[in-house]
Amino acid sequence: MWQELLDFLGSPYNRDQVLVALGDHIYLALVPLVCGIVLAICIGWAAQRWRPVRAVALVLANLLFTIPSLALFLLVPSIIGTKILDSANVIVALTVYTTALLVRPVVDALDAVPSHVIAAATAMGYRPIRRFVAVELPLAVPVLAAGVRVGSVSNISLVSVGALIGTGGLGVLFTDGFQREYYAPIIVGIVLTVVLAFVVDLLLVALRRALTPWQRASGQPAAAEPADSRGGAI
Repeated sequence: MWQELLDFLGSPYNRDQVLVALGDHIYLALVPLVCGIVLAICIGWAAQRWRPVRAVALVLANLLFTIPSLALFLLVPSIIGTKILDSANVIVALTVYTTALLVRPVVDALDAVPSHVIAAATAMGYRPIRRFVAVELPLAVPVLAAGVRVGSVSNISLVSVGALIGTGGLGVLFTDGFQREYYAPIIVGIVLTVVLAFVVDLLLVALRRALTPWQRASGQPAAAEPADSRGGAI
């Protein structure tokens, strides 16, 4: 097995293919993450202020997250009119998953902002939108960051499922290795997926610390992370 792995990595063609797959994987995982964060913040902002919106948003988010990922990948083309092999299908599907995953953390994060801080900002003349952007959202970052970290790992793992319908990413190495009964690309794909998830998680931790300098100054502990999460079923 080790010799197969060395032979696989020793081929310039294979290395180029792995780099292309890695680049595709990063793109397909991070673009939906960013889009999902933006959508979840908008929905969470409305849900945190109006109870009817909160009830509908949280129930709908839970329902969307129960849809099997492969089924959603196959369903999206019929909804948005793309071809089955279009990478946009994976981006749209993972954006839906990310949004569904992050709506509740956004609401919880905004609920955790102290009411006296909001009252003080209002007394200083902050209008709702400005108060949200300048006061509430920055203070919600520690709680929200935990959900974003879970969403990043979920996306990185689910991109591989897209290889079953012919899209790019490291999942191509899994399907190629399985079809040829060749374990080297499978091992490379697994290792790179784990490393990518680890690196992205470290970057998100660093970003959270950069966005919340007051936590380091005051010695406050970081926000607790969810004990468990589900990345979607095949």
